[in-house]
This record gives sequence, C-alpha cells and structure tokens, in this order.
Amino acid sequence: MTEATAEKQTMGFQTEAKQLLQLMINSLYSNKEIFLRELISNASDAADKLRFEALSDNSLYGDDGDLKIRIDFDEEAKTISISDNGIGMSRDEVVNNLGTIAKSGTAQFLENLTGDQKKDSQLIGQFGVGFYSAFIVADRVSVLTRRAGTDPDQATLWESTGESDFSVAAAEKAGRGTEITLHLKSDQLEFANGFRLRSIIKKYSDHISIPVLMPKEEMPKPDDEDAEDKSAADKTPEYEAINSAKALWTRSRTEISDEEYQEFYKHVSHDFEDALGWSHNKVEGKLEYTSLLYIPGRAPFDLWQRDGVRGLKLYVQRTFILDEAEQFLPLYLRFVKGIIDSNDLPLNVSRELLQSDPNIDSIRSALTKRVLDMLEKMSKNEPEKFATFWQEFGQVLKEGPAEDFSNKEKIAGLLRFTTTHSASEVQDQTLGDYVARMQEGQEKIYYIAADNLNTAKNSPHLEVFKKKGIEVLLLHDRIDDWLMGHLMEFDGKQLQDVAKGELDLGELDNEEDKKAKEELSEKHSGLVERAKEALGDEVNEVRVTNRLTDSPACLVVAEHEMGAQMQRILEAAGQEVPDTKPTLELNPEHALVSKLDQEADEERFKELLSVLLDQARLAEGSQLKDPADFVSRLNRLLLELTH
Repeated sequence: MTEATAEKQTMGFQTEAKQLLQLMINSLYSNKEIFLRELISNASDAADKLRFEALSDNSLYGDDGDLKIRIDFDEEAKTISISDNGIGMSRDEVVNNLGTIAKSGTAQFLENLTGDQKKDSQLIGQFGVGFYSAFIVADRVSVLTRRAGTDPDQATLWESTGESDFSVAAAEKAGRGTEITLHLKSDQLEFANGFRLRSIIKKYSDHISIPVLMPKEEMPKPDDEDAEDKSAADKTPEYEAINSAKALWTRSRTEISDEEYQEFYKHVSHDFEDALGWSHNKVEGKLEYTSLLYIPGRAPFDLWQRDGVRGLKLYVQRTFILDEAEQFLPLYLRFVKGIIDSNDLPLNVSRELLQSDPNIDSIRSALTKRVLDMLEKMSKNEPEKFATFWQEFGQVLKEGPAEDFSNKEKIAGLLRFTTTHSASEVQDQTLGDYVARMQEGQEKIYYIAADNLNTAKNSPHLEVFKKKGIEVLLLHDRIDDWLMGHLMEFDGKQLQDVAKGELDLGELDNEEDKKAKEELSEKHSGLVERAKEALGDEVNEVRVTNRLTDSPACLVVAEHEMGAQMQRILEAAGQEVPDTKPTLELNPEHALVSKLDQEADEERFKELLSVLLDQARLAEGSQLKDPADFVSRLNRLLLELTH
C-alpha cells in the first residue's frame, strides 16, 4: 500500500443526501439511461468552469488546451468511465460536492415525498439529481479527480456503494480533471456496450459544446490478415467525437429540431420533463447577444424561496461566466431557464459589475418582454399548455404588477381568475374576458377577496350583484388582495373591491334603486343611531344598505383601508396591522333586522345586534375574538325562541 492510499478516510453521507440516493435508486427505474446525460452535463460544466478561471490564470491549461469528455467501457470488467479535463476538484470540494446536497430547502423537499414511486420520481426531477444518478445503474462508484493548477500527487480518490458512507483518499493522477468509474449492477450490463452508449450520447448530449469522445468501433478483420493486424486490440484506441460539439444556441433555429431544444433544456435545467415552450433569438445592432429562454412544465420545489439562487446561464463570446445570473430577468419570472451569450460584456464581468452595467438594463427589458410575448402567444395558440403553466406558475406571475410597472398591463392580460361566471373552481377567466362581458353602463371591474373560493362565492357582498346579474371576480389566492392593490385598473376600467366603501353601481342603479336607497336611510335612521350607540367603538359606523338581499348584515372597510383578507395574512405572518374598525351594514328588509328594530329592551337589542355583528365577521372569513361569548349569546337567544 502506498503512503497516498494509506490516508484513506471513511465518512457518512449528509442525511438528506442519503435519503435522496435511496429514493433515486428506487424511483427512477423507468428512465435509467439519464445517468449518462447527468454525468456528461457535469463534465461539461467542469470544462466551462476551467475556461472561466483560466481567463485570469491561463497557466491552468498547462499543455492541455483542448477541452474534451471521454467515455470508455469494459464489458468484461462491467465498467463505464466518464472522464474530463475540466477544472477538477480539491479534497475539500470532493467532500462538499459528493457528500452533501448544498441546496436550500432540501429537508422540506424530502418531506413532500409520498412513497409513491411515480410521483416521487417527478419530484426528484424537480430537484435535479446530477452526480447521484450514477447509483441508478452502479453498485459502486469511484471518482478520481485533480484540481487544475495542482501537482499530480494532489489528486483525490472518492469511492462509495451509495449506501451510508463514502471513502476519501489521497491519490495520484497524471492530468487535471475528473474520471468517474461506474461498476455496473449485474442487471445493468446493457450499458457496457458501445452502440448503446453512442445512442444515448446522440440522444441527450449532442448539444454539449465540447467533444464527447468514444473509442472508434473496429471493423471486423478478414481471416487472412497478418499477425500484426490481429494484435490491433493491444494498440492504444483511437477516439472519435460522437456529438456535434457546437454550442446549440450558436446554430440557426432552422437546423435545430424540437428534440434537440428539449434535450438542451434538460441540460441547463436538470429537469426530467420537457419544457412547455422556448424562444431562441439573436440580437444584432447596438448590443449583440443571443438568448435561449425556456418555460418549464413543472415548478421547482424551491419556487417560493425568493432569496434562493436562480437565473440564466451567462456566457460571454461562448465562454461560460456565471451559472445563475439573476440580473437578466425580474424576480416574478424566476421560473424561466436558459442561457444568454453576450458579445459586448467584458470576459471578467462579475455579479457586482452586472448590477451597475447600463447595458444589462436594456437586455433585461428586452428579455422580459420576450418572455411575456412567449406566454401571450402560448395563451392564444396553445391554451392547454398555458393552463399547465398557470397551474404551476400563476401565483408567481401575480407578483409581476407590483415589481414591473412598465409591463403591468401586459402581465394583467395574462392573469387568470375564477369569477361568478366560472363553471368550475379552475382559474381560467381573463380580465379581457370579463371586460368583454361587462353590462352596458358598467364602469368598474368588481372583485371580492377571501381566504378560499367557498367563502368568496358565498359572501353576502355578492347578493346585489347576483340579483342584477353583474359578474364579480372571486379572488382566493393569498396574493390576490395584494395584487389588486398594485394593479388598480385594467383597460381603463377601475378595479373595485365590493367589500370596500359604500356601494355605488353608477349607471347600473336606475333612478328607482337610488330613490329606494334614500328612503331606506331616512326610514331607518333611528335604528342606525341605536345600533351605533349599542356597539360603541367596536365599529367605525353603522348604516343601512341595499347591497344585501338574503343576509341581515355585512361588514365593509373604508375605501382606502387594507382589506380584511390582507389584514389576516399580515397578522398570521406576525406583522403589525393598522388598527382599523369596519362599518356594519344592516339589511332593513331582512326579518331579523325588522325584529331588532322593534326590540324595546336595550339589553336584548344589544345582544341580538352583537350576534349579527359576529355572524358578519364569520361570513367574511374572520376569526371571532371571543368565540365562547358568541356561542353563549346564541344559545341564550335560541332558548328564548324555544320557550
């Protein structure tokens, strides 16, 4: 045993890595060949990283400037090896990269797993599997790696059977880079076959921008060849490139097939599923750059971690610079995957420089418009695809109007809602659809925001709208009330919360309606005064209303105050909420309110009024401050009724 191998050390996998390993081995049974795509993709990334580091230190190339990936196999030994001459890894990088999963939210991701292999394999696809996919086909994996710029005796050998631990030892390696050797499971020997490997490389990795090499297949020799030719097997094999080795985005759109676009998407995103759509565009003029942007078909598990790392892969003149450059798209488009390759940015550009470069704002604006145009086109021409997009990313898009004022109207046109016109709970109605159906004389787009669809659908505030056949948006996503606060109008029509301010239907109320409302106010002014005095500072105001037809009472907030749903969300998040009081509106034509008006006993009047107030709170989805008190009041009233 050499001194180097004597330094072998055994370590345990991080808990999350161990869980993910077991899941992958058991769940990805139906698509085992993706292991090669993932390992070639990693090797390509290693080459990109070497190119980037060599920008400031050209000596890292040494005397080996041609970057490449090599695939070897040995049917007798039952092995496949994938080697590259990219950046390589130090011992610490080996332990960190191959022993842990450095992704925020990993534990939460694992909690979402169901034990159903089919569903779990889709989740794993959202997570991205990378190196660990090797264990789908191998029962032992060894990684020999040496970081560029270090000596041959500074290499590291990592080995594992993919169970609970791995070993790390010092080793020697002649050249920089990484060589991964897979010792195949007995039922996976189909992969130790040249034809099989070549077909996988062509299928998944043709777009990789450096050559993926394999030994040339030898043609069978005639029997009368001399002994020298018969010993050809002992010669060093000759290698040939299997892929086209040209960056896909540099090729013309007309010569790229849909399959090639989809495989490139899987390369940049590490997603298992196809993208819903893409946009490949070359810009020439004042700024020169190429972009290839994809809309994924499934949300990643960490979509809602707004502070997570995300963005496009940035290249400058085909040289990889940054893996996740977030400066090129706004946060509400954080689901978009892809690359941007600029001819104008300096090769030594950093994240800090990107934030201050005025050219970036121009590119960002153009790419944002391109994504929104792509979504608009999808919504018109491929509604089923757009419905899938909306289900996965609709709530993220709703962040847009607050973040991107210049594209507010364009984003608003892409939003989908449930309305009183909807046949199901699906959010499939656009604001454009609503405007097209507006009644003659209707000037506003009406909406109600609630914690869930049932609460919105059954709100007492909708009663007059149902009676008059006026459509109302039923908002039930947590973000909706906040969205409306920033959207405010669409197509020149003001958005109006039906639970705010005094109800004014404008021209939708005829003279008869207006006259009836005035008469009601005058007729029941005594009831209003009594109610105000009885409730004191529990409410801001009491008034009679014509917005109710079936309910005795409802609560409204002032026109410019925060809605009840937004208040509840902020309170649940532990944030301070302004101290506001609602207005109680009474329906004087309801039997309960008539009975209340006739009640002579002030204590009983107050008791009945308090029950109506609490009922109105419950109807809007609010929590009662004292539920036990409400129940005891109700019980007393019920007992009186039964005597």
